[in-house]
Amino acid sequence: MTYWWLGVVIALLSHLLTALLRRYAVANSIIDIPIARSSHSVPTPRGGGVAIAVSFLLALSLLGWTQAVSFQTLIATGGAGALIAIIGFMDDLRHIAARWRLLGHFTASGWALYWLGGLPELVLFGVTVNLGWAGKGVAVFYLVWMLNLYNFMDGIDGIASVEAICACLGMCLLYALSGKPGLVLLPLILAMAVTGFLCWNLLPARIFMGDSGSGFIGIVLGIFSIQAAWASSQLLWAWLILLGVFIVDATFTLIRRLVRGDKVYQAHRSHAYQFASRRYGSHLPVTLAVAGLNLFWLLPVAMCVVMLGLDGAVGVVIAYVPLVALALKFHAGELEKADTN
Repeated sequence: MTYWWLGVVIALLSHLLTALLRRYAVANSIIDIPIARSSHSVPTPRGGGVAIAVSFLLALSLLGWTQAVSFQTLIATGGAGALIAIIGFMDDLRHIAARWRLLGHFTASGWALYWLGGLPELVLFGVTVNLGWAGKGVAVFYLVWMLNLYNFMDGIDGIASVEAICACLGMCLLYALSGKPGLVLLPLILAMAVTGFLCWNLLPARIFMGDSGSGFIGIVLGIFSIQAAWASSQLLWAWLILLGVFIVDATFTLIRRLVRGDKVYQAHRSHAYQFASRRYGSHLPVTLAVAGLNLFWLLPVAMCVVMLGLDGAVGVVIAYVPLVALALKFHAGELEKADTN
């Protein structure tokens, strides 16, 4: 049975749910009010990412029921994703202390990793590495970081949606070309769910994704990448390459702020993409630049890894070098006075 129609239905469902969530957010004052550290200037409803989570999880349930996806994938992705979406929406409604959010993040990540079977052997610079039990710990922290970095990077109109769509569709292409069609379905469904939401989130944003959406997308993408690693180590590296814009900006910024002694849990506007949006006076050029980097730089490098046998770790280094240069150019992690430079 083919499911080509399911993506269209999910996009329409996500679009409709986002409209309903916007009305609910306005009626119940679930509004993101601009503050000094905000990248927007107009009060905007938040929590629209629930539409993405609900649409994707409904599709996942249907695919599990028809046995188009395995029981382990259904339980791992559905359980972890639902928990993160719930925590995120609760935080959108009223602030939850960071320690309780982190507890939920580690619980969801541990749950997903248990059902995925841990982290498989990886080929690292030509050497096969089996981390054993240590690999499980590394993978849990990886999933927690993925969902948090996605939250950190969801700061201007459309950027988190565009990144997810580019990464998912890029991997769908690589799965198809590398003879892994069974892995195409879930990234495609997630891309379509995000597309339905993006219609409400592109300039000017009429609703924000909120933690309910950004955290959900982050952990689901992390789960997809570990699932891909069981099929081929090269496919994990391809995921890391395609998500390079977010990984480099968020990680580079966090390290700089840690070294400076900042309270990293506090809101700030020191990511490279935030400096760039202020420099150019608009969110759109930065969001389009992210799409361009994914399409014209990161996807070709990922294709070299998957199709031409380039070592995956070497591919990550090649892909990330220009991204680090961009992070330096746009002052990632520096104090906001860099806006004047």
